[in-house]
Amino acid sequence: MLELLPPPPVDPLWDLTYEFGTDERPERLNLVLGVYRDRTGTTPVMTAVREAEIRLAERSASKEYRGLSGNAAFNRAMLAMVLGAGGPAERAAAVQTVAGTGALRLLADLICRTRPGTTVWISDPAYVNHRPILEAAGLTVRTYRWRDAEGGFDAAGMLGDLAGAGRDDVVLLQGCCHNPTGVDPSAEAWEAVAALAVRNGWVPFVDLAYHGLGDGLEADLWATRMLAARVPEMFIAVSCSKNFGLYSDRTGCAIVLGSSRRTVAHAETALQNAARTQYSMPPEHGAAVVTAILEDEGLRAAWQAELDVMRARITANRTELAARLTALGRGAQAQTLAGQKGMFSMLPLRVDQMLLLRRQYAIYGTTAGRINIAGIPADRIGCLAEGIAAVMDTADARH
Repeated sequence: MLELLPPPPVDPLWDLTYEFGTDERPERLNLVLGVYRDRTGTTPVMTAVREAEIRLAERSASKEYRGLSGNAAFNRAMLAMVLGAGGPAERAAAVQTVAGTGALRLLADLICRTRPGTTVWISDPAYVNHRPILEAAGLTVRTYRWRDAEGGFDAAGMLGDLAGAGRDDVVLLQGCCHNPTGVDPSAEAWEAVAALAVRNGWVPFVDLAYHGLGDGLEADLWATRMLAARVPEMFIAVSCSKNFGLYSDRTGCAIVLGSSRRTVAHAETALQNAARTQYSMPPEHGAAVVTAILEDEGLRAAWQAELDVMRARITANRTELAARLTALGRGAQAQTLAGQKGMFSMLPLRVDQMLLLRRQYAIYGTTAGRINIAGIPADRIGCLAEGIAAVMDTADARH
């Protein structure tokens, strides 16, 4: 039977991570995976998370099944954090999932069950896993423009493309800190997107994975809350991997907003049924940690303070990298880089240049040019800038 299986495509990010692991050069730098690292290059356990884990261990709660929706207190905490008190949260339901990826897949299954073959629009470029998840669920994928020729946000292109999205369509939007580009819409552009959704009747589907790492927690949630207040229906996939540092605990949430409590109740049951056939119930530990933090005033304050430190480090890394590139004669590219936000940035390099950066300078980013700004050790920013500038200089010399 297995002999009949054709060679499957490899996952590009994990394939690069494996290649990095076999690279014996001591100066090698891994900027592929989206994980936060401190100044020493370590991915730390957040202080608030560690304290919550200690409290949970001391309490020694039961390991009994939580149910298909997972931890109910966690789901309530997620609704309150993402949507705020009252308002849209009153017509929403949440189901704990296996991280943000699980939320994306459960919601994609719900969309397909509701209207098979639905067209879902994603940005170009998009998070590398968006298209595979949506197509695996049986949905049709189309793209809308995201960046202009200078690497900034293409508001006219996006709105022009989404003018073609109709009442039966769904539009996948990243709530903040766009992956892979680091380019976000302005508040005015978000308002225009909301107006277009209301006018044409398509349903927003927000992927929320990096809130707190761009402009601050409340600011990063603004667009999601604004959309939720404007439209009758909406889907939200939430990840706790980045802003709580719970990468391997796989903690996330799927949120559905409806026009009535009845439609939301039906959607919640459909999500539970989809979870039952995929993994039955999500893991408890990460959800319990997040709940302990969000329900305790002291722990929540400590978590937000640490999140602010993480955001400041990411911003400082990007600012210093841009300054170093400017000093090396790459001011135009540095200016574009400086305007981005969040964990990722897109370098203005072609595939062959990214390969040269990897082979000659041991700097690993994706072939599309994405690098993890949050993963640069403090003492390697200068080396990274020099490698990028050298690759650009080589390309200029060839042309």
